[in-house]
This record gives sequence, structure tokens and C-alpha cells, in this order.
Amino acid sequence: MTKPVLILQLRPEDETSDSEFQAILKYGELDNKQIQRIRIEKTGIPTDLVLEDYSAIIVGGSPYDISTPQQKKSVIQIKIEQDFMQLFDEIVGRDFPFFGACSGNALLGKYLGASVSTRYREPVSCVALDLTEEGKHDPLLTGFPNRISVLLGHKEACDTLPNGATLLMRGSACPVQMFRVRRNIYATQFHPEGDPEGFTVRINVYNHHGYFKPEEAEDLIERISHAETPYAQEILKRFVSRYAPAGECSGLK
Repeated sequence: MTKPVLILQLRPEDETSDSEFQAILKYGELDNKQIQRIRIEKTGIPTDLVLEDYSAIIVGGSPYDISTPQQKKSVIQIKIEQDFMQLFDEIVGRDFPFFGACSGNALLGKYLGASVSTRYREPVSCVALDLTEEGKHDPLLTGFPNRISVLLGHKEACDTLPNGATLLMRGSACPVQMFRVRRNIYATQFHPEGDPEGFTVRINVYNHHGYFKPEEAEDLIERISHAETPYAQEILKRFVSRYAPAGECSGLK
């Protein structure tokens, strides 16, 4: 019996959290019987979480920034970051299947010693990224074109490739776009689950969070309205297929 995929979400708003969750299910080709969803934006990661109960972990984005000065972070943000540092001890130590997008990327990068800052911030947009030579041979990317389109928008990023990581994709404005740690731990600065519908929700909700000027919202929605990112979405599908093949699930709580 296949164990479920654990989806950990950090978004405080129901609208953005639900939209992200549905996109992960859609592009990961998952259904509710194959997953366990935990929203950790109120209480942090459960203390009784056991990796053996799951086949893999997927972590999405959030409005929390690692690079925010510690004294300006909320109590729950500090707890979430501390919880992830403890969880990564197990994940990295066991090489447990993990996929972190955007915030998941920054949290893993921080754990591995990378500086996370606003140096390589990127506006909400559809951009082209290049596969590295190592990326061309990675199971999640093999057979892809040398350059693919992705949807992204972030105020911070890893300044350098984290210690012990393999760079899989790079961008002209932000050099660290996708990396792998050991064999089974992945992170992307972009959103593989991203599509115009989901990004429209995020633009409307986060128009006062510093990603862009509020008066730019309608223009941004128009710019990404016809974005097509099939290879980015294929990455999520391949991760799920590799680590959580379809089948009857056990371990749901």
C-alpha cells in the first residue's frame, strides 16, 4: 500500500492556500485519497509528525520572508522556521523525498547555509530558465528542452548555491532557480504548480505585500494571463510519480 504525500502549507489566507493546494493536486496528478494536507501557518509543524508515515513531502510558498530582520518577524514565522530546521535534520539525514517551492526553497537553502536576501528578487512574471548539464540528466528534467518557461515572483532568493547542493536550473536575473540535495531532495525558486488562474489569485491577495506596486496588479494579471508553463508543471508530476506512484494509500490521518 502506498503511503500518502504530505503537503505542508504556510499561506495564512484561505483563498491563496486553497488555490495553491488545488494546483498541487492538479499538476501533481494527485487526489485527496493520496495526500495529507496540513496548514502550519497557525500552530507550526505538528510535534508528532513521523516521516515514515509518508512517501514524500511537498512544501509551497508563503508571504513570509527569511531575510526579514528577526525582530520584525511574527511569533508564528519564527516558530515555522525553527520547526523546519528540525525537520530538515531528518529529511537531509535520511535523504527523504522532499520538494520545496519558493518559501520551501528559501527554508531549505537557509538550512544548508546559503545566504538568503533580496539581491535576486524577481517581479511576478513568466520567465525562461536554463537547464544546467547536471539538470539535463536529472530524473525530473531529463528530455526537457535546454530552456523552459516558468511562473515566479519573489522578494528574496538564495544568493549562492547551498552547501552540498547540485544546481539544476539557472536564470539570468536569479542564478539559483532549482537545486537538488543528495538524490531525493529538490527545491525550486519558481512555482511548478503555477498557472495564470492561481497567480491571479495571488496577485489580488498580495497586492500590498511588497511584491509589486498595487497599481501594477491589473497589468501583471494581463501579462501572465496567457502564460504556458507545461514543463514546469511536468516537474511536479514527475516528482509525485517517482516517489508516490498511484495506488491505494495507507497512513492517512
